[in-house]
Amino acid sequence: MSTAATHLRTIALHWADLADAAGQPVTVGAFGLGLKGYLARLDAADRDEFGYDRAHAAHLRSQERDPLQLGDRPVPVRLHILDTMRVIEAALVACADDIAHAAQRAPITAPAARRTATAPYASQRDADIAAADRRRRAQLALADQRDPRRWRYTGRRTASYAALWLLARVKRAPGPCRPITEAEERRISAVAAGAAERLERALDIAAQRRTLEQRHDCGGLIDVHGGEGRVPVAHCTGCGAVWTEGGVIAA
Repeated sequence: MSTAATHLRTIALHWADLADAAGQPVTVGAFGLGLKGYLARLDAADRDEFGYDRAHAAHLRSQERDPLQLGDRPVPVRLHILDTMRVIEAALVACADDIAHAAQRAPITAPAARRTATAPYASQRDADIAAADRRRRAQLALADQRDPRRWRYTGRRTASYAALWLLARVKRAPGPCRPITEAEERRISAVAAGAAERLERALDIAAQRRTLEQRHDCGGLIDVHGGEGRVPVAHCTGCGAVWTEGGVIAA
């Protein structure tokens, strides 16, 4: 299986998990949540700063309630997960739009009725044959328009559906599309890789390693290892110190 296909399968399989995670509390020990002082700035470049701040402020205002009101508070929404979902879905749907515009053929046109007043049939038999042929062609046109393998510009335009449709194009599956070109496959691969990386980072389901811009006191580079639910661990490549957010492990 190609790398693009693997990424697209990951998105389709875990999209529901990402939606569930948007309403779940933060997981302790997830990569990027520990070592707050170092890692907070790493995600800033991937975030629409002003849009995120406005959404976060609106969310906080929505949580303000009169203390006399009874009932449980709703589960807080994890806005950075919603931001990730929005970015992934927009990228995949836009990619599917572009690929469909280039590779998907137009639906079969339904046949028009013959004007028998100006062009009469030679016999009733000829008229019956023509009518049967029009019905057959009309059924083919309707089936082609409703083909579930056809990408549509309205209606069902979710990230998971776009991922599956693009996966079918990468695998050259049959459908109302010509085989995609190498350039089109590279475009899909790039979009799928970026989307899968964001999804895996948000769900913390992939091992990660980052080298921080900020150096250790000794001047050495700091590598941070984590992901897959593990507590992040930092390692100085200069002096060899190893530590977590809780303190130094070895020096």
